[in-house]
Amino acid sequence: MSLLMTKEIRVSEVALLANLERNIAFFASTTLLVLAGVLTLFAQVDQVEEVIGSIPYSTKADHALVQAKLAVLAGIFVMAFFQFTWSMRQYGFLNVMIGAAPIDKEGNNESLKAYAKQMAIVQDQAAHSYNYGLRSYYFSIAALCWFFHSWLLIATSLFVVYTLYRREFKSKAVIAITAAQGHLEHYIASQK
Repeated sequence: MSLLMTKEIRVSEVALLANLERNIAFFASTTLLVLAGVLTLFAQVDQVEEVIGSIPYSTKADHALVQAKLAVLAGIFVMAFFQFTWSMRQYGFLNVMIGAAPIDKEGNNESLKAYAKQMAIVQDQAAHSYNYGLRSYYFSIAALCWFFHSWLLIATSLFVVYTLYRREFKSKAVIAITAAQGHLEHYIASQK
């Protein structure tokens, strides 16, 4: 965001944000469709019980428990929808902040540095909301396994946590991004 403040033309930055917003809008609308499907299953609990009962090694389906499991699944997707739409709104706020940002050719103005930091905070929060929405999808898979057996729910939940940990903290992409950030910070410091 500090580098953005030094540019007169910010078309590429706004285009990148628009691309992010399109991805988030896709997930938000998809979440509504999935939620509609889950809510439709509430009217078909007897058929859901039959399907679960026909699967080998699944536990016997209890009517109230199936409804509780559907409610948990619906709750996960409601939260995912809220996270995606909040992320979209924050990216919209960021676009407005970028549009309103004055140009600081030298990058020396302390007030504008503080403004750039606030833009970065809004962007960071928008990205976190997007991540929370994506994580909801991962955990919905674990919740779906609960329909078949409670031990499968536990195993799948642990697998999801492990997978998210590996992807968000130990993946090659994260290592490369962290290294690139260090190089960029070093470059910026050398330019001062």
